[in-house]
Amino acid sequence: MMHFPDALLDAWLDEDSPYGDLTTECLRLGDQPARLEAHVRGATVCACTEEAGRLVERCDGRVALCAVSGTALDDGKILLRAEGPARGLFRAWKPVQNLLEYACGIASHTRTVLNVARAARPRVQLLATRKSPPGMKKIVVKAITAGGAQMHRLGTSETFLAFPQHMAFCGGAEGLSGLLPGLRDSLVEKSLAAEVGDLGQALLVAKAGANLLQFDKQPAAVLARWVAQLRGEYPHLRLLAAGGIRLDNVAEYAATGVDGLVLSSLYQAPPADIGIRLCPADD
Repeated sequence: MMHFPDALLDAWLDEDSPYGDLTTECLRLGDQPARLEAHVRGATVCACTEEAGRLVERCDGRVALCAVSGTALDDGKILLRAEGPARGLFRAWKPVQNLLEYACGIASHTRTVLNVARAARPRVQLLATRKSPPGMKKIVVKAITAGGAQMHRLGTSETFLAFPQHMAFCGGAEGLSGLLPGLRDSLVEKSLAAEVGDLGQALLVAKAGANLLQFDKQPAAVLARWVAQLRGEYPHLRLLAAGGIRLDNVAEYAATGVDGLVLSSLYQAPPADIGIRLCPADD
């Protein structure tokens, strides 16, 4: 389970009310018993509901209901219910709503894209890139996985992926191919992956011992031919398509026969429509 430190949650709360809540204080709402309910408008896949509940708890609230991340809810269903002092629930209100709208939006869109892709190729994987907004990585990783996809690379420290920018420093695809046998001996736990620009490079690098090849922004029809040839010569080679993959073309790319689709478009998902009811506890 992904860990969100208390300090991170407190920072989210402080962004919205760094010096208190003037309205709540002036209306003397204080410790009046209150109830907060978050519900979905339209079918929604939940994400970061647990962290939303913890935001409430950081504001002295008590969570009574919290849908599990990854759960698909129908229109009108409640994903979070809590009680507590009015001052606390008013403080939690917008950070909770903002978090849920952003995370559930990504999770819902991810689930939609995944379903379309797997209708074309049932075993294909969706892999989200590292192009998440700065400071938002924990949220988007949880949202992406709640939607059923995986992360392409969580970072550069544990994965080997040679891009053309790397190859420019080591003699191109030919130079990389000369290095791969030695790297295979030293990186015994790692997959050796490379992004290649054409079939010739792909065959060269595959022959040298690469485990995984990634093709960037290739037309799906061309990619399908390359995949068929590579599958025939290197049946254990893993193949990925990347670049410009969206909901409107994901089925076409899945049908090329690649193992995974690397995409950034999941981060541009529209926010989920989350309604908040905040009222006296006995209402």
